[in-house]
Amino acid sequence: MRLSEIIIPKYREIFNNRTYKHIILTSGRAGTKSSFAGIRGIYQLISDASGSVVVLRKHHNKLRKTVYKEMLRGINRLGVPKNRFEITKSPMEITYKKYGTTMYFAGSDGIDDTKGIIDEDKPIKLVILDELTEFFDDGEGEDELLNIAATFARGNSGGFQMVYLFNPPKNPNSGIVKWMHKMEQRPDCIHVHTDYRDVPAAWLGPDLIQEAEALLAVDERQYRWVWLGESIGIDEVIYYMFSQRHMGDVPVPHEDRFSMIAIGGDYGQQNATAFQAAGLDFAHGKLRGLGEYYHSGRESGTQKAPSEYAQDFVAFVKELGEQYGTEGTRFYLYLDPSAKGLQEEIKRACRNAAVPVAVREADNDVKLGISRTQKALTFDILRISPKQENLVREMGVYAYDPESIEKGKEEPVKIDDHCVDGLRYLVMGVWTKIKHWLPVGERDDEGKD
Repeated sequence: MRLSEIIIPKYREIFNNRTYKHIILTSGRAGTKSSFAGIRGIYQLISDASGSVVVLRKHHNKLRKTVYKEMLRGINRLGVPKNRFEITKSPMEITYKKYGTTMYFAGSDGIDDTKGIIDEDKPIKLVILDELTEFFDDGEGEDELLNIAATFARGNSGGFQMVYLFNPPKNPNSGIVKWMHKMEQRPDCIHVHTDYRDVPAAWLGPDLIQEAEALLAVDERQYRWVWLGESIGIDEVIYYMFSQRHMGDVPVPHEDRFSMIAIGGDYGQQNATAFQAAGLDFAHGKLRGLGEYYHSGRESGTQKAPSEYAQDFVAFVKELGEQYGTEGTRFYLYLDPSAKGLQEEIKRACRNAAVPVAVREADNDVKLGISRTQKALTFDILRISPKQENLVREMGVYAYDPESIEKGKEEPVKIDDHCVDGLRYLVMGVWTKIKHWLPVGERDDEGKD
């Protein structure tokens, strides 16, 4: 197998170049950096009788479905028979039988976790760190990377390399971008950036290229980030893509019927309590807003107890059922995880009123929830009803704190966010169903290439 047939031209110069100790690979979607790493990692095992490999992600539980599979693909791409390797899942290891060189897979959940896997007989010559942003978002960032480098470089007389892979974050002030620019100043470091336009069209196929062009048509900024891998900066208004087009095709009471109606609920004592409802239109691939409940004790001057909110919720569900439900409609509530007391009151009230509602604790991953809601808006699968007037108002003002953007750790301003939080809970709750209405490449939250 000729390497030129399986790696893109931008990577050919660095494949056998051992003068660089640090290789940073960034890309947009489909930039082939992961496939390059798989080929490079397996090639290390079969070309150097004295050098093993470590592949790291921040979290152990993400190894098997990502980098482990990619390294197995690397064997196939190189055209080497699999029977020349000993491949195990527990522990995850790939050993080239001829030399006994081994590829180890590990998570770095703790900064010292990697120290126990050093191979004394076959020193580590190559360390591949995948999804590097996780080391900055969930770990100790640069300090952790320095510790990993020191751990595995020990005992090497030359040729040791570290390869870092990540899709650049939106925020150019983020810690990983600052680290990257710092590393670029080192003479022993090279940074190669690619995007799908660097890859032969025949490798990608027309469907993938059409997906990129589809996003370009509806949101150029997102296209530049997702597909070109540019740190485009953070828009202060979070749902900047929300417009009048998202309020079309509003369901008609007593005419449009839904077999599943989902509700996202955000609870406040003095602040507002809001319930946002949407029907899942499986026939047309749309999540259609149906209505909202909104009460603010501060604004109205009237405080309500959880038991009163529970009764209001029951009335809200009954109204939705009458207007948009069928005999077998399933109702789901995805409720603010901090609202334990309200959750119990709602369960009790629904039982007493014989209103069948499955109550779930909402997934409160803010960053992921915002990203998924943005996708639902960008690809036009989410509709908002004029009845959701408080949600419409909040969509226009929900923003990131400018100071947090400057610090590289963007956080939403916690003002006027009760309805958008309810919407986020709703989207997260039904994501496994509605993500199939997105283009194939947009269903994966990993952002892999």
